[in-house]
Amino acid sequence: MTTDDTSGLSRRGLLGLAGAGVVGAGLGVGGAFAFGGGSSTSNSNAVASTYPFFGTHQSGIITPAQDRLHFAAFDVNAISRDELIELLQDWSYAAARMTAGEAAGEYGPASGPYDAPPDDTGEALDLPPGGLTITFGFGPSLFDERFGLANKRPSALIDLPKFPSDALQPELVGGDLCIQACSDDPQVAVHAIRNLSRIAFGRATLRWSQLGFGRTSSTTQAQKTPRNLFGFKDGTANLRAEETSAVNEHVWADASDGAAWMAGGSYLVSRKIRMTIETWDRTSLREQETIFGRTKGEGAPLSGGGEFTEPDFSQTGRDDEPLIHDNSHMKLAHPDTHAGAQILRRGYNFVDGNDELGRLNAGLFFISFQRDPRSQFVPIQLALSRNDLMNEYVRYVGSAIFAVPPGTSPSSFVGAGLFDLD
Repeated sequence: MTTDDTSGLSRRGLLGLAGAGVVGAGLGVGGAFAFGGGSSTSNSNAVASTYPFFGTHQSGIITPAQDRLHFAAFDVNAISRDELIELLQDWSYAAARMTAGEAAGEYGPASGPYDAPPDDTGEALDLPPGGLTITFGFGPSLFDERFGLANKRPSALIDLPKFPSDALQPELVGGDLCIQACSDDPQVAVHAIRNLSRIAFGRATLRWSQLGFGRTSSTTQAQKTPRNLFGFKDGTANLRAEETSAVNEHVWADASDGAAWMAGGSYLVSRKIRMTIETWDRTSLREQETIFGRTKGEGAPLSGGGEFTEPDFSQTGRDDEPLIHDNSHMKLAHPDTHAGAQILRRGYNFVDGNDELGRLNAGLFFISFQRDPRSQFVPIQLALSRNDLMNEYVRYVGSAIFAVPPGTSPSSFVGAGLFDLD
């Protein structure tokens, strides 16, 4: 498949979807397929709950946050630069289909050569896409000598420092590539990652993944503030898509970083945060509110007002103690504490069963998007990691950073600018 032909999967992409035996089974792997065929659903409601894959920016950043997540990080196998490009073309082709409610491949899960595996796994058959977005990113480790990309690494794509409260598990850290699939239907999100993983077979290997539910932030003004597993409203002061000037200032990258291919993209930081749920559940309401700096019910700052009232950190109470503790989570994360720096949060709750002691393995899968992690995420996280009263109840066990390139067009693919193929 050439760089200006995204109308079908490459030979390797087809082999990944349908298995190594498809050539003998009569599947034509050399031809290009029309995008419109093989729809996985005839549900008329699907049209109303779709977001375009193509555009100036990738969807899944300022898109209204959906309720479900499947996030995956991959390591690229020993392949060539051209094969990496081909993988990104194949992923873009399949992602455009699935976000539109189509099957991952031309034939879909219930047709095609009868003696070959279907080119779509089928669990999303007849389901509308539920607002599915698929967002791709590139990790720092991709920019080594394997693909001739070392001089294309943006300076903002740093190796994250080790923060004081980190308890990272190596198997939950990093990755060459990432895919964020969000939908209001968990089966649709899982279907997307499952089929993109199949397409990557032989070219990239799944390093780690995370399922999430119950978004922990709002990205539009129409969305109500959700709650995290500690029972508190989360993301009250989050950036909103309607705040165009603030989004342009804090979310979208430009060419000033020396990486013109990232203009219109963003930088994604993920952190897997394990919550010690059982200890928290035995903590008094007074202490819980002190830790957050907000009331548990309304979500109002302890200095008074309603949920969206700006906190007054100078207000004092009994014995002239500040009403909002200096080391409360809210104050340490507040833009006033970091010269106005803000991030777009897009996290999710998770419950991964229980541990060997019978405690819930649960917490927050934190995701943030920002223009430059060096002046946004890093100073905020350093302050939290050093002094946050909440540190007694959380452990940071996973961490990654990715450059999320700008959007693409039907005649190109995500990340084309990195390879000078725009």
